[in-house]
Amino acid sequence: MINIKVLGGGCCKCETLLANVKEAVASKGIDAQIEYVTDFAVIGSYGIMSTPALVIDEKVVSAGKILKSKEIEKIL
Repeated sequence: MINIKVLGGGCCKCETLLANVKEAVASKGIDAQIEYVTDFAVIGSYGIMSTPALVIDEKVVSAGKILKSKEIEKIL
């Protein structure tokens, strides 16, 4: 199972990234645990300076932009 985290403060950009992640996971048929993290202490622990950010299996793969679902599929 892949562990995916969307890091953000609850803004519409973060919500959009979360929706795109869910769409990409469903499209690929991947078994994934998706978590939405809004705690800035946790976000800071990843060294993130701008949100939204995407973390897959504890590795930051994107920060500060909204990836489209097709872009996320390529990363997965």
